[in-house]
Amino acid sequence: MPESISHVALIVQDPARTAALFRELFGSRVIERSDDEGHAESFVRVGGVWIVLVAGAGGREPTGDHVAFRATPEELEATAAKLEAMGRKVIRARSNSALYFFDDDNHVFELDTEDLDAQLGR
Repeated sequence: MPESISHVALIVQDPARTAALFRELFGSRVIERSDDEGHAESFVRVGGVWIVLVAGAGGREPTGDHVAFRATPEELEATAAKLEAMGRKVIRARSNSALYFFDDDNHVFELDTEDLDAQLGR
């Protein structure tokens, strides 16, 4: 059985722009480089997981697919305030215990304050 998620890879139109969003929201570490074939890519560390942003034909219709990060209620509120100040769409869910937001390519991300392990153990 695998130990954990190594990384999540997303195709985006502008890796540096998407990386800047995570840097601004979470103070994320960002490493930018080109791969062996010359494709621009940015590596962003969020919640202990690398998100690899690879240049390509990004942009898509939003779906229910998303990446969720565990957060405290205070982190959720601080992030909501930053997103709103940036003019970005914020969707609150589950009695304000979750917040969804989008990057410029319509990837969906969630901040979740609930303990899924505890919920599933009930």
